[in-house]
Amino acid sequence: MTMINAYDPDAASALPARDRDLIARRQRLLGPAYRLFYANPVHLVRGEGVWLHGPDGERYLDVYNNVASVGHCHPHVVAALAAQAAVLNTHTRYLHEGVLDYAERLLGHFPDALGNVIFTCTGSEANDLALRVARAHSGGTGVIVTRFAYHGVTASLAELSPSLGPAMTLGPHVRTVAAPDGYRGDGGDVGAAFEAEVRAAIDDLRANGIAPAALLVDTIFSSDGVFAEPAGFLAGAVAAIREAGGLFIADEVQPGFGRTGAGMWGFSRHGITPDIVTLGKPMGNGHPLAGMVARPEVLERFGREMRYFNTFGGNPVSAAVGMAVLDVIAREGIVANARDVGAYLTAGLRKLAERYPVIGDIRGAGLFVGVELVRDPGTRQPAPEMAAAVVNGLRDRRVLISAAGPEANVLKIRPPLVFSTENADLFLATLDEVLDTLS
Repeated sequence: MTMINAYDPDAASALPARDRDLIARRQRLLGPAYRLFYANPVHLVRGEGVWLHGPDGERYLDVYNNVASVGHCHPHVVAALAAQAAVLNTHTRYLHEGVLDYAERLLGHFPDALGNVIFTCTGSEANDLALRVARAHSGGTGVIVTRFAYHGVTASLAELSPSLGPAMTLGPHVRTVAAPDGYRGDGGDVGAAFEAEVRAAIDDLRANGIAPAALLVDTIFSSDGVFAEPAGFLAGAVAAIREAGGLFIADEVQPGFGRTGAGMWGFSRHGITPDIVTLGKPMGNGHPLAGMVARPEVLERFGREMRYFNTFGGNPVSAAVGMAVLDVIAREGIVANARDVGAYLTAGLRKLAERYPVIGDIRGAGLFVGVELVRDPGTRQPAPEMAAAVVNGLRDRRVLISAAGPEANVLKIRPPLVFSTENADLFLATLDEVLDTLS
Protein backbone atom coordinates (compact mmCIF):
# COMPACT_ATOMS: atom_id res chain seq x y z
CA MET A 1 0.00 0.00 0.00
CA THR A 2 2.75 2.45 0.91
CA MET A 3 4.59 1.84 -2.36
CA ILE A 4 1.89 2.07 -5.04
CA ASN A 5 1.54 5.83 -4.52
CA ALA A 6 5.24 6.40 -3.81
CA TYR A 7 7.71 8.33 -5.91
CA ASP A 8 9.92 6.09 -8.06
CA PRO A 9 13.57 7.27 -7.99
CA ASP A 10 14.11 5.68 -11.40
CA ALA A 11 11.76 8.30 -12.87
CA ALA A 12 13.75 11.26 -11.57
CA SER A 13 14.84 12.38 -15.03
CA ALA A 14 11.30 13.60 -15.77
CA LEU A 15 11.34 16.06 -12.86
CA PRO A 16 12.50 19.69 -12.88
CA ALA A 17 16.17 20.18 -11.97
CA ARG A 18 15.31 21.93 -8.69
CA ASP A 19 13.20 18.99 -7.50
CA ARG A 20 15.81 16.44 -8.61
CA ASP A 21 18.44 18.27 -6.59
CA LEU A 22 16.16 18.45 -3.54
CA ILE A 23 15.35 14.74 -3.76
CA ALA A 24 19.03 13.83 -4.12
CA ARG A 25 19.86 15.93 -1.07
CA ARG A 26 17.03 14.31 0.88
CA GLN A 27 18.19 10.81 -0.01
CA ARG A 28 21.77 11.63 0.93
CA LEU A 29 20.83 13.11 4.30
CA LEU A 30 17.75 11.10 5.37
CA GLY A 31 18.66 7.71 3.96
CA PRO A 32 16.58 5.09 2.13
CA ALA A 33 13.74 4.36 4.59
CA TYR A 34 11.65 7.46 3.88
CA ARG A 35 9.13 7.58 1.03
CA LEU A 36 7.72 10.47 -0.97
CA PHE A 37 4.13 10.62 -2.19
CA TYR A 38 3.20 10.79 -5.87
CA ALA A 39 5.01 9.99 -9.11
CA ASN A 40 5.76 13.71 -9.23
CA PRO A 41 6.54 14.66 -5.60
CA VAL A 42 4.96 17.78 -4.15
CA HIS A 43 7.20 20.59 -2.88
CA LEU A 44 5.42 22.65 -0.20
CA VAL A 45 6.36 25.83 1.62
CA ARG A 46 3.15 27.03 3.29
CA GLY A 47 -0.28 25.89 4.45
CA GLU A 48 -3.51 27.71 5.23
CA GLY A 49 -6.90 26.12 5.92
CA VAL A 50 -7.53 23.45 3.28
CA TRP A 51 -4.79 24.80 0.99
CA LEU A 52 -1.11 23.93 0.62
CA HIS A 53 1.23 26.19 -1.34
CA GLY A 54 4.32 25.44 -3.41
CA PRO A 55 7.47 27.55 -3.87
CA ASP A 56 6.23 29.20 -7.06
CA GLY A 57 2.82 30.22 -5.72
CA GLU A 58 0.98 27.11 -6.94
CA ARG A 59 -1.93 26.07 -4.71
CA TYR A 60 -3.07 22.53 -3.85
CA LEU A 61 -6.45 21.54 -2.43
CA ASP A 62 -5.73 19.23 0.51
CA VAL A 63 -8.26 16.40 0.58
CA TYR A 64 -5.98 14.06 2.53
CA ASN A 65 -4.31 15.50 5.62
CA ASN A 66 -6.20 14.60 8.77
CA VAL A 67 -3.30 15.84 10.90
CA ALA A 68 -4.21 19.48 10.35
CA SER A 69 -7.70 18.69 11.58
CA VAL A 70 -8.97 22.26 11.98
CA GLY A 71 -7.02 23.55 8.99
CA HIS A 72 -3.37 24.17 8.28
CA CYS A 73 -1.86 26.85 10.50
CA HIS A 74 -5.15 27.81 12.13
CA PRO A 75 -4.45 31.28 13.60
CA HIS A 76 -6.04 30.51 16.99
CA VAL A 77 -3.92 27.37 17.43
CA VAL A 78 -0.75 29.12 16.25
CA ALA A 79 -1.36 32.01 18.65
CA ALA A 80 -1.89 29.66 21.60
CA LEU A 81 1.30 27.79 20.80
CA ALA A 82 3.39 30.96 20.49
CA ALA A 83 1.95 32.59 23.62
CA GLN A 84 2.66 29.60 25.86
CA ALA A 85 6.09 28.94 24.32
CA ALA A 86 7.03 32.50 25.28
CA VAL A 87 6.17 31.85 28.95
CA LEU A 88 7.01 28.27 30.00
CA ASN A 89 7.57 24.83 28.52
CA THR A 90 8.58 21.98 30.80
CA HIS A 91 7.48 18.48 31.79
CA THR A 92 4.76 16.99 34.00
CA ARG A 93 6.92 16.47 37.09
CA TYR A 94 6.20 20.02 38.12
CA LEU A 95 2.79 21.35 39.11
CA HIS A 96 1.12 23.34 36.36
CA GLU A 97 -2.54 24.20 35.81
CA GLY A 98 -2.41 24.01 32.02
CA VAL A 99 -2.19 20.22 31.66
CA LEU A 100 -4.93 19.74 34.28
CA ASP A 101 -7.27 22.24 32.63
CA TYR A 102 -6.75 20.51 29.32
CA ALA A 103 -7.17 17.02 30.78
CA GLU A 104 -10.42 18.05 32.45
CA ARG A 105 -11.82 19.53 29.27
CA LEU A 106 -10.69 16.65 27.06
CA LEU A 107 -12.15 14.01 29.39
CA GLY A 108 -15.42 15.93 29.32
CA HIS A 109 -15.82 14.73 25.74
CA PHE A 110 -15.68 11.07 26.82
CA PRO A 111 -18.13 8.79 28.61
CA ASP A 112 -17.89 9.20 32.38
CA ALA A 113 -16.34 5.74 32.76
CA LEU A 114 -13.20 6.95 30.96
CA GLY A 115 -11.76 9.11 33.69
CA ASN A 116 -7.94 9.16 33.30
CA VAL A 117 -5.67 10.46 30.56
CA ILE A 118 -1.92 10.10 30.04
CA PHE A 119 -0.30 12.39 27.47
CA THR A 120 2.29 11.37 24.89
CA CYS A 121 3.74 12.97 21.78
CA THR A 122 2.64 10.51 19.10
CA GLY A 123 -0.09 8.01 18.39
CA SER A 124 2.56 5.29 18.31
CA GLU A 125 3.54 6.14 21.88
CA ALA A 126 -0.11 6.15 22.91
CA ASN A 127 -0.76 2.72 21.39
CA ASP A 128 2.45 1.34 22.87
CA LEU A 129 1.39 2.54 26.31
CA ALA A 130 -2.11 1.10 25.81
CA LEU A 131 -0.60 -2.33 25.13
CA ARG A 132 1.46 -2.15 28.32
CA VAL A 133 -1.58 -1.16 30.35
CA ALA A 134 -3.76 -3.87 28.79
CA ARG A 135 -1.19 -6.55 29.52
CA ALA A 136 -0.71 -5.38 33.09
CA HIS A 137 -4.46 -5.36 33.73
CA SER A 138 -5.39 -8.61 31.96
CA GLY A 139 -2.31 -10.67 32.71
CA GLY A 140 -2.37 -11.78 29.06
CA THR A 141 -0.13 -10.98 26.11
CA GLY A 142 -2.22 -11.88 23.05
CA VAL A 143 -3.45 -9.08 20.79
CA ILE A 144 -6.00 -9.23 17.96
CA VAL A 145 -5.82 -6.77 15.05
CA THR A 146 -7.24 -6.65 11.53
CA ARG A 147 -5.35 -8.15 8.60
CA PHE A 148 -4.15 -4.87 7.13
CA ALA A 149 -4.01 -2.79 10.27
CA TYR A 150 -1.60 0.03 11.04
CA HIS A 151 -1.12 1.07 14.66
CA GLY A 152 2.34 2.61 14.90
CA VAL A 153 6.09 2.47 14.38
CA THR A 154 7.54 1.25 17.68
CA ALA A 155 8.88 -2.32 17.74
CA SER A 156 5.85 -3.60 19.65
CA LEU A 157 3.40 -1.88 17.29
CA ALA A 158 5.16 -2.75 14.05
CA GLU A 159 4.49 -6.38 15.04
CA LEU A 160 0.79 -5.44 15.10
CA SER A 161 0.81 -3.52 11.81
CA PRO A 162 0.64 -5.91 8.84
CA SER A 163 0.12 -2.95 6.48
CA LEU A 164 3.83 -2.14 6.88
CA GLY A 165 4.45 -4.86 4.31
CA PRO A 166 5.42 -8.51 3.91
CA ALA A 167 8.88 -7.91 5.38
CA MET A 168 7.24 -7.04 8.70
CA THR A 169 6.94 -10.25 10.73
CA LEU A 170 4.02 -10.25 13.13
CA GLY A 171 4.68 -11.28 16.71
CA PRO A 172 3.83 -14.83 17.87
CA HIS A 173 1.30 -13.28 20.27
CA VAL A 174 -0.58 -11.54 17.42
CA ARG A 175 -3.66 -12.84 15.64
CA THR A 176 -5.24 -11.11 12.66
CA VAL A 177 -8.91 -11.07 11.66
CA ALA A 178 -10.66 -10.05 8.46
CA ALA A 179 -11.83 -6.44 8.39
CA PRO A 180 -15.61 -5.89 8.61
CA ASP A 181 -15.98 -5.57 4.84
CA GLY A 182 -19.64 -5.35 3.87
CA TYR A 183 -18.79 -4.79 0.17
CA ARG A 184 -16.84 -8.02 -0.29
CA GLY A 185 -18.69 -10.05 2.34
CA ASP A 186 -21.37 -12.64 1.73
CA GLY A 187 -24.18 -10.18 2.35
CA GLY A 188 -24.73 -11.39 5.90
CA ASP A 189 -24.50 -9.60 9.24
CA VAL A 190 -21.20 -7.67 9.27
CA GLY A 191 -21.11 -7.47 13.07
CA ALA A 192 -21.78 -11.17 13.54
CA ALA A 193 -19.08 -12.07 11.01
CA PHE A 194 -16.54 -9.80 12.72
CA GLU A 195 -17.45 -11.20 16.15
CA ALA A 196 -16.97 -14.76 14.81
CA GLU A 197 -13.52 -13.82 13.52
CA VAL A 198 -12.55 -12.38 16.90
CA ARG A 199 -13.84 -15.44 18.79
CA ALA A 200 -11.88 -17.73 16.48
CA ALA A 201 -8.73 -15.68 17.10
CA ILE A 202 -9.30 -15.90 20.87
CA ASP A 203 -9.66 -19.68 20.61
CA ASP A 204 -6.45 -19.91 18.58
CA LEU A 205 -4.52 -17.82 21.10
CA ARG A 206 -5.70 -20.03 23.95
CA ALA A 207 -4.94 -23.21 21.99
CA ASN A 208 -1.35 -22.00 21.81
CA GLY A 209 -1.15 -21.15 25.51
CA ILE A 210 -1.50 -17.39 25.02
CA ALA A 211 -3.97 -15.47 27.18
CA PRO A 212 -5.77 -12.64 25.32
CA ALA A 213 -4.89 -9.11 26.40
CA ALA A 214 -6.67 -6.89 23.89
CA LEU A 215 -8.62 -6.35 20.73
CA LEU A 216 -7.06 -3.28 19.09
CA VAL A 217 -8.88 -1.64 16.18
CA ASP A 218 -8.89 1.68 14.37
CA THR A 219 -12.60 2.46 14.61
CA ILE A 220 -12.83 3.57 10.95
CA PHE A 221 -10.55 0.71 9.73
CA SER A 222 -8.67 3.21 7.59
CA SER A 223 -5.70 1.07 6.49
CA ASP A 224 -7.99 -1.87 5.77
CA GLY A 225 -9.92 0.25 3.26
CA VAL A 226 -12.34 2.35 5.39
CA PHE A 227 -15.28 0.47 6.94
CA ALA A 228 -17.92 2.30 8.97
CA GLU A 229 -21.27 0.64 8.39
CA PRO A 230 -23.54 -0.46 9.80
CA ALA A 231 -23.15 1.59 12.96
CA GLY A 232 -23.01 -0.73 15.95
CA PHE A 233 -21.22 -3.65 14.31
CA LEU A 234 -18.34 -3.58 16.82
CA ALA A 235 -20.47 -4.44 19.86
CA GLY A 236 -20.32 -8.24 19.52
CA ALA A 237 -16.54 -8.34 19.05
CA VAL A 238 -16.04 -6.08 22.06
CA ALA A 239 -18.22 -8.38 24.18
CA ALA A 240 -16.18 -11.37 22.99
CA ILE A 241 -12.79 -9.96 24.01
CA ARG A 242 -14.13 -8.91 27.40
CA GLU A 243 -15.57 -12.38 28.01
CA ALA A 244 -12.08 -13.72 27.31
CA GLY A 245 -10.53 -11.45 29.96
CA GLY A 246 -9.07 -8.95 27.51
CA LEU A 247 -9.69 -5.27 26.87
CA PHE A 248 -11.03 -3.31 23.93
CA ILE A 249 -8.63 -0.59 22.75
CA ALA A 250 -10.19 1.93 20.37
CA ASP A 251 -7.52 3.50 18.18
CA GLU A 252 -8.95 6.97 17.48
CA VAL A 253 -5.73 8.40 16.07
CA GLN A 254 -7.35 8.85 12.65
CA PRO A 255 -11.14 8.96 13.20
CA GLY A 256 -11.10 10.96 16.42
CA PHE A 257 -11.92 14.63 17.12
CA GLY A 258 -15.11 14.83 15.10
CA ARG A 259 -14.05 13.41 11.76
CA THR A 260 -16.89 10.88 11.47
CA GLY A 261 -19.48 13.64 11.99
CA ALA A 262 -21.38 11.65 14.63
CA GLY A 263 -19.76 13.04 17.76
CA MET A 264 -16.12 13.31 18.73
CA TRP A 265 -15.12 9.65 18.44
CA GLY A 266 -15.47 6.83 15.97
CA PHE A 267 -16.44 4.39 18.72
CA SER A 268 -19.50 6.50 19.56
CA ARG A 269 -21.21 5.28 16.40
CA HIS A 270 -21.12 1.74 17.76
CA GLY A 271 -22.83 2.39 21.09
CA ILE A 272 -19.87 1.11 23.11
CA THR A 273 -17.49 2.49 25.72
CA PRO A 274 -13.92 1.21 25.22
CA ASP A 275 -11.60 0.24 28.05
CA ILE A 276 -8.81 2.31 26.52
CA VAL A 277 -8.83 4.97 23.80
CA THR A 278 -5.72 6.17 21.99
CA LEU A 279 -5.42 9.62 20.42
CA GLY A 280 -2.98 11.38 18.13
CA LYS A 281 -2.62 13.28 14.85
CA PRO A 282 -5.62 15.70 14.85
CA MET A 283 -5.27 16.32 18.59
CA GLY A 284 -2.63 19.03 18.07
CA ASN A 285 -3.44 20.16 14.51
CA GLY A 286 0.11 19.32 13.46
CA HIS A 287 1.78 19.83 16.83
CA PRO A 288 3.10 16.50 18.25
CA LEU A 289 0.39 15.83 20.82
CA ALA A 290 -1.23 12.47 21.60
CA GLY A 291 -2.62 10.56 24.54
CA MET A 292 -4.24 7.52 26.07
CA VAL A 293 -7.60 7.71 27.85
CA ALA A 294 -8.60 4.82 30.11
CA ARG A 295 -10.99 3.54 32.70
CA PRO A 296 -9.33 4.26 36.08
CA GLU A 297 -9.69 0.63 37.19
CA VAL A 298 -7.86 -0.51 34.05
CA LEU A 299 -4.98 1.86 34.72
CA GLU A 300 -4.79 1.09 38.45
CA ARG A 301 -2.40 -1.89 38.44
CA PHE A 302 -0.07 -0.40 35.83
CA GLY A 303 0.08 2.88 37.75
CA ARG A 304 0.71 1.13 41.04
CA GLU A 305 3.50 -1.09 39.79
CA MET A 306 5.06 1.04 37.04
CA ARG A 307 5.78 4.73 36.68
CA TYR A 308 5.25 6.45 33.34
CA PHE A 309 7.17 9.51 32.26
CA ASN A 310 7.33 11.24 28.89
CA THR A 311 9.56 14.31 28.75
CA PHE A 312 7.38 16.22 26.29
CA GLY A 313 4.02 14.48 26.76
CA GLY A 314 1.66 16.92 28.49
CA ASN A 315 4.03 19.89 28.46
CA PRO A 316 2.45 23.34 28.84
CA VAL A 317 2.80 24.25 25.16
CA SER A 318 1.16 21.02 24.05
CA ALA A 319 -1.64 21.51 26.56
CA ALA A 320 -2.24 25.03 25.25
CA VAL A 321 -2.32 23.75 21.67
CA GLY A 322 -4.74 20.95 22.57
CA MET A 323 -7.00 23.42 24.34
CA ALA A 324 -6.96 25.72 21.30
CA VAL A 325 -7.95 22.82 19.01
CA LEU A 326 -10.93 22.09 21.26
CA ASP A 327 -11.82 25.80 21.13
CA VAL A 328 -11.93 25.70 17.35
CA ILE A 329 -13.94 22.46 17.26
CA ALA A 330 -16.57 24.08 19.49
CA ARG A 331 -16.61 27.59 18.03
CA GLU A 332 -16.60 26.64 14.36
CA GLY A 333 -19.04 23.74 14.54
CA ILE A 334 -16.43 21.31 13.27
CA VAL A 335 -18.36 18.10 14.05
CA ALA A 336 -21.52 19.33 12.32
CA ASN A 337 -19.43 20.48 9.35
CA ALA A 338 -17.88 17.02 9.05
CA ARG A 339 -21.36 15.51 9.09
CA ASP A 340 -22.95 17.90 6.59
CA VAL A 341 -20.08 18.36 4.15
CA GLY A 342 -19.30 14.66 4.40
CA ALA A 343 -22.88 13.83 3.38
CA TYR A 344 -22.67 16.35 0.51
CA LEU A 345 -19.36 14.91 -0.67
CA THR A 346 -20.62 11.33 -0.48
CA ALA A 347 -23.74 12.22 -2.45
CA GLY A 348 -21.54 13.76 -5.15
CA LEU A 349 -19.39 10.66 -5.27
CA ARG A 350 -22.48 8.48 -5.69
CA LYS A 351 -23.49 10.56 -8.71
CA LEU A 352 -20.05 9.95 -10.22
CA ALA A 353 -20.44 6.23 -9.53
CA GLU A 354 -23.52 6.21 -11.77
CA ARG A 355 -21.31 7.31 -14.67
CA TYR A 356 -18.10 5.43 -13.94
CA PRO A 357 -18.37 1.65 -13.38
CA VAL A 358 -14.81 1.66 -12.02
CA ILE A 359 -16.29 3.01 -8.77
CA GLY A 360 -17.36 -0.19 -7.04
CA ASP A 361 -18.20 1.09 -3.58
CA ILE A 362 -18.36 4.33 -1.58
CA ARG A 363 -18.21 4.08 2.19
CA GLY A 364 -17.22 5.95 5.31
CA ALA A 365 -18.58 8.43 7.82
CA GLY A 366 -18.42 12.21 7.89
CA LEU A 367 -15.22 13.46 6.27
CA PHE A 368 -13.52 10.07 6.15
CA VAL A 369 -14.53 8.43 2.88
CA GLY A 370 -13.21 5.44 0.98
CA VAL A 371 -13.94 4.95 -2.72
CA GLU A 372 -13.14 1.43 -3.90
CA LEU A 373 -12.08 1.13 -7.53
CA VAL A 374 -12.63 -2.16 -9.35
CA ARG A 375 -11.84 -3.52 -12.81
CA ASP A 376 -15.29 -5.02 -13.13
CA PRO A 377 -18.36 -4.28 -10.97
CA GLY A 378 -19.48 -7.88 -11.32
CA THR A 379 -16.29 -9.60 -10.19
CA ARG A 380 -15.27 -6.70 -7.92
CA GLN A 381 -11.66 -7.36 -8.86
CA PRO A 382 -9.51 -4.59 -7.32
CA ALA A 383 -8.05 -1.95 -9.65
CA PRO A 384 -4.88 -0.69 -7.91
CA GLU A 385 -3.35 0.62 -11.14
CA MET A 386 -6.44 2.75 -11.72
CA ALA A 387 -6.30 4.03 -8.13
CA ALA A 388 -2.66 5.05 -8.60
CA ALA A 389 -3.54 6.77 -11.87
CA VAL A 390 -6.42 8.64 -10.23
CA VAL A 391 -4.31 9.73 -7.26
CA ASN A 392 -1.52 10.99 -9.53
CA GLY A 393 -3.98 12.51 -12.01
CA LEU A 394 -5.52 14.51 -9.18
CA ARG A 395 -2.07 15.53 -7.95
CA ASP A 396 -1.19 16.82 -11.44
CA ARG A 397 -4.33 18.98 -11.20
CA ARG A 398 -3.27 20.15 -7.73
CA VAL A 399 -5.68 18.09 -5.64
CA LEU A 400 -4.16 15.79 -3.03
CA ILE A 401 -5.53 12.42 -1.85
CA SER A 402 -4.03 8.95 -1.33
CA ALA A 403 -5.00 5.26 -1.46
CA ALA A 404 -5.62 2.55 1.13
CA GLY A 405 -6.58 -1.10 1.51
CA PRO A 406 -4.67 -4.36 1.03
CA GLU A 407 -4.70 -3.87 -2.75
CA ALA A 408 -4.25 -0.06 -2.55
CA ASN A 409 -7.38 0.32 -4.68
CA VAL A 410 -9.42 2.44 -2.26
CA LEU A 411 -9.21 6.21 -2.68
CA LYS A 412 -8.60 7.63 0.79
CA ILE A 413 -10.41 10.93 1.25
CA ARG A 414 -10.03 12.72 4.60
CA PRO A 415 -9.55 16.49 4.26
CA PRO A 416 -9.08 19.01 7.06
CA LEU A 417 -12.40 19.32 8.89
CA VAL A 418 -12.93 22.91 7.74
CA PHE A 419 -13.56 21.52 4.23
CA SER A 420 -16.56 23.26 2.65
CA THR A 421 -19.17 22.35 0.05
CA GLU A 422 -17.32 24.64 -2.37
CA ASN A 423 -14.13 22.66 -1.73
CA ALA A 424 -16.09 19.45 -2.25
CA ASP A 425 -17.41 20.76 -5.58
CA LEU A 426 -13.87 21.49 -6.76
CA PHE A 427 -12.71 18.03 -5.72
CA LEU A 428 -15.66 16.30 -7.38
CA ALA A 429 -15.22 18.25 -10.61
CA THR A 430 -11.51 17.43 -10.71
CA LEU A 431 -12.13 13.76 -9.94
CA ASP A 432 -14.74 13.70 -12.73
CA GLU A 433 -12.17 15.14 -15.14
CA VAL A 434 -9.54 12.58 -14.14
CA LEU A 435 -11.94 9.63 -14.39
CA ASP A 436 -13.19 10.83 -17.77
CA THR A 437 -9.63 11.12 -19.07
CA LEU A 438 -8.66 7.67 -17.79
CA SER A 439 -11.86 6.07 -19.07
